Amino acid sequence: MSARDIARIAVFAALTAGLGLIGAITVGGAVPITLQTLGVMLAGAVLGPWRGAASMGLLLLGVAVGLPLLAGGRGGIGVFMSPTAGYLIGWVVAPIVIGLIVGSRPVWWRVALGSIVGGILVVYLFGIPVQAWLTELSIGETIITSMVFLPGDLTKVVIATLVTMGLYRAYPRAFVRETAKHAPEPVAS
Repeated sequence: MSARDIARIAVFAALTAGLGLIGAITVGGAVPITLQTLGVMLAGAVLGPWRGAASMGLLLLGVAVGLPLLAGGRGGIGVFMSPTAGYLIGWVVAPIVIGLIVGSRPVWWRVALGSIVGGILVVYLFGIPVQAWLTELSIGETIITSMVFLPGDLTKVVIATLVTMGLYRAYPRAFVRETAKHAPEPVAS
C-alpha cells in the first residue's frame, strides 16, 4: 500500500467517526440511528472493496482501544459486547460488497445498488442476529424493530450515490485503484 492509500483509508475512517459527532437518535430500541453508515457506504464506493474495509477496520480498532469514535461518544471494547456489535462487524464487510458492485468506474445505479446491498442488507445481515441474541428477542421481532432504520438508510443510499457521482465528476482520480506492480512478462523470441 502506498502512503496515498494509507492517507485515504485514514480520511474515510475519520469521516465516518465525524458523522458520529452529529449524535444518535434512540427510538425505543437497543441500537441507535446514526449517520455513520453513510461513511461506510462512501468508503466502499470511493475507496473500493479492500481499502474501504481497511478504513472501517481502522475505525473499529480505534473504538476497541477506547477512542470515542462512535455516535454519542461511545468507544471501548464494551461496544463489541453490546447489541450494536453485529452492525459494527457488518461495517467491515459492507465496503467489500459495495466496492465489488461499484467497480472501478462508478455509475449511479451501481453505487445505489451497492449501497443497498452492502450498506443496508449486509449490515442488517450481521447486525440483526447479534442484536436478537443479546436482547433475547426472536429474529422476527428484531427484524420488525429494525425496520425503523430503513427510511434513514434509504436516504443515506441517495446521499451516498449523489456524493459519489459528484466526486467522480469533479475528481475522477479519487477512484483510481492502484494495483500491485508486476514484473514485465518475458518477451517470446
